[in-house]
Amino acid sequence: MASVDTVRERSQTNSSPVARSEADERRAQAWIGQGVVIEGRITSAQDLRIDGSVEGTIEVGDHLLIVGARAVVKADLVARSILISGSVIGNVTARDRLDLQETGSVEGDIISPRLVIVDGAVVKGKVDATGSRPKKS
Repeated sequence: MASVDTVRERSQTNSSPVARSEADERRAQAWIGQGVVIEGRITSAQDLRIDGSVEGTIEVGDHLLIVGARAVVKADLVARSILISGSVIGNVTARDRLDLQETGSVEGDIISPRLVIVDGAVVKGKVDATGSRPKKS
């Protein structure tokens, strides 16, 4: 008969590192799951991941906003850093960095001092990547 400690060790060694890190990630941030539909204004004082559908405005202050690959967002986004893998219709403002993944799309204006757009991503709108850097004469 196995002791409780042995069973714990087996379950920890048999669980995949990916599953464990995803669970840890969800505990460290707010999460709007797939199948969830929200209409209105969302403000968060922690990192936020969206895998569902949101319509309105989303402000995460000095935190990270993740728009998952299956997410559909019709909102203006404001955050320190933003990672988009899904569909966004609205203006996007990232005070530090915006990462637009190959499955991501933005239909709206983008403002961010650092911008990464992976091949395959779609942008329809104006892009201002000057940020707070001084302009050359």
